[in-house]
Amino acid sequence: MNHPSFEEITKASELIRPYIRQTVVIESTIINRLMHGHVFFKCEHQQKAGAFKFRGATHAVFRLDEEEAAKGVATHSSGNHGAALSLAASFRGIDAHIVMPKNAPLVKVENVRNSGGKIVFCEPTLQSREDTLTEVVKDTGAVFIHPYDNYDVICGQGTAALEMLRNTGELDCVLAPVGGGGLLSGTSIATKGLFAGCMVIGAEPENADDACQSFHTGKVVPSVNPETIADGLRTSLSDLTFSIIKKNVTDIFTVSEISIKAAMIMLRKHAGILAEPSSAVPMAAVMENREFFEGKRIGIIITGGNIDTTKYDFWDAEF
Repeated sequence: MNHPSFEEITKASELIRPYIRQTVVIESTIINRLMHGHVFFKCEHQQKAGAFKFRGATHAVFRLDEEEAAKGVATHSSGNHGAALSLAASFRGIDAHIVMPKNAPLVKVENVRNSGGKIVFCEPTLQSREDTLTEVVKDTGAVFIHPYDNYDVICGQGTAALEMLRNTGELDCVLAPVGGGGLLSGTSIATKGLFAGCMVIGAEPENADDACQSFHTGKVVPSVNPETIADGLRTSLSDLTFSIIKKNVTDIFTVSEISIKAAMIMLRKHAGILAEPSSAVPMAAVMENREFFEGKRIGIIITGGNIDTTKYDFWDAEF
């Protein structure tokens, strides 16, 4: 199976540079002390459309030829990819049709609308998403841009790690959350391209541990309606993302729901980062495995900040 190369991620970085925000990398003295290491946060929650997914969506949109682009683009998404694709499409002056589950978080629905997307709601199942998308593509002729099982999307997602490592220099390990695997795939290629000895570690909820199971069994294990606060990590790996992850990733750690909440609180209190649950999963992995990470220089990609804080009643809890 053909994988994106480090050189292609570098080219993607140049292509999307005029459209994306080159987000900052920050540290927290308190978190460093608590973790007994050096943790660098790549703040993609400050990215346009509120998440790293704008990178991959922008790259995919601007890689279309004129004939393809004229018909617009379409996708299915619980929120962040839909908003990202909508905004990227608006920059190119084309339509974006977004199929969203009826139970998608309101903040993400509003984000898609505000980014210019045309929403079609469906039932909250993968089959309904795919069937509804098929009808949309048939009716509009739009090009389907998959949230993660897309070569150009993976290249775009890898640019976040590329920027981070050019800022921090060599790290001992880089962590990214894993749902469908687009970010972790691109991150692994970029990281290994710059620093071959750097570990790349995926992180996911133990309630949605299909990627971890896939990694350790050697075959794709599907995600079947998992129950987790990290709504962006409920999807399954694709054959493409899994093949890249198998080649480049050191391990995949799983974390509890309480640790995800604790990580959200820690990031907010001590780093000023308002991270949506999926974004906090790598920090939770460091917190649950402090001995493994002790003394290391660690890079974490904070993937998104599209969050409705009123949904959660744990902000004042002490961990």
